[in-house]
Amino acid sequence: MKNERTFKWNKNELIKAVAGVFLFCLSINIFIIPNHLYNDGLLGISQLIRTFIYNSFNIKFNFDIAGVIYFIFNIPLFILSYKRISKGFFARTLFTMVLQTIFLTIIPIPKTPLVENNLTTILIGSILCGIGSGMCLSSGSSGGGTEIIGLLASSKNKNLSVGKINILINLFVYAICGSLYGIEIMIYSIVYSVIVNITIDRTHQQNICSQAFIFTKEKPTKIINFIKTELNRDVTYWKAIGGYDDSTTYITCAVLSKYEQLRLERNLQYLDNNAFIAKTNGVGVYGSFKKIYSTFES
Repeated sequence: MKNERTFKWNKNELIKAVAGVFLFCLSINIFIIPNHLYNDGLLGISQLIRTFIYNSFNIKFNFDIAGVIYFIFNIPLFILSYKRISKGFFARTLFTMVLQTIFLTIIPIPKTPLVENNLTTILIGSILCGIGSGMCLSSGSSGGGTEIIGLLASSKNKNLSVGKINILINLFVYAICGSLYGIEIMIYSIVYSVIVNITIDRTHQQNICSQAFIFTKEKPTKIINFIKTELNRDVTYWKAIGGYDDSTTYITCAVLSKYEQLRLERNLQYLDNNAFIAKTNGVGVYGSFKKIYSTFES
């Protein structure tokens, strides 16, 4: 079957990605930067470099150059996502990163903080940043940076997640932040980072698994082939008798990640337009089940 989804977003996914990137950049420029706090990961490193340039060379720009520095840092990660995750994910992430660089550059940064209290700023900014990043990941894209590293690591170990990987990497970033700008800024930035990454995990929910039962009247050859070749999952199917008219019914069972399930639902009409799915989300899966990010191909 021709893959109708490669390199394409549907309208809702595109809107979610753009809205997520805008929300992420807006919360950084409006709440985080005016309060002299620092992001985590590569964006945090980019902000540290920007501050170093400003302070050391007394160079000022009419826009925040951290977004441009961040984009440059992401070039090798773009190559990694192209080789290790998928071409579709690479294309989406490249689009998202360009958009993110533009938003970080054009959204005006207030000269004085809108909210003076740092704890209030942290709560508002971190929740909005986390929701924005989670929306972007849920649309099958990424804001780049450590999110790509997190996706690769979590696909190898089910106990890891994007948020957990970010927190581990950021210990190094905030150690530098504390040594250069003081313990108070470091502590506030760490609290901000933790809340952001918890919110990402709650919004993205890449660890959620679904048990799907697909009911068909014809032998589900196309459905089975799609699940095996496109989603890299195995299936179990059996023949049953429909209770309404004693007709033959085929039931196909598969355990999928949340986004693999969504991909199956989107393509079901091309596989068998008379089939329907009964699903159970949030099932516990133990053993050798792997998180495979084939959904980013779609």
